[in-house]
Amino acid sequence: MDNIVDALNSAYQEFLSAAAGVLEAQEASESYKTPITDTALESFKQRWELFRVACDQAEEFVESVKLRIGSECLVDEATGSVAGKPGQAIAGLPPISAVRLEQMSKAVRWLVIELQQGSGSSGGSSHPNSSAPFDARFTEDTAQ
Repeated sequence: MDNIVDALNSAYQEFLSAAAGVLEAQEASESYKTPITDTALESFKQRWELFRVACDQAEEFVESVKLRIGSECLVDEATGSVAGKPGQAIAGLPPISAVRLEQMSKAVRWLVIELQQGSGSSGGSSHPNSSAPFDARFTEDTAQ
């Protein structure tokens, strides 16, 4: 994470320096277009692109961490390990099996993919890895 923050900071500083270079070049040329202003603008454009890449990489990292934390919290809550004792129910919710948790996770992923693609079909039968529609009642979890 430190590397990502350092890269983002470095790209930002270079971007600011390039912006200052453009302003200085325009002031020196009395706002006329010269080879010096063209060079400064090209440097500014390159630094802007590098800064955008660094921002995109930082955003991807943050999103991956959010997903990982969310998954860990989901597993902890579903298995009951948050309550301090493995298998203990949390706030009246019975723990579910890891197999069922994985099934629900896959179903959610498929729904997200379908929503992102704009299909809007959430009937469950469009899932290629599923032989039966997704049952939101989780009947097998109540028996545990």
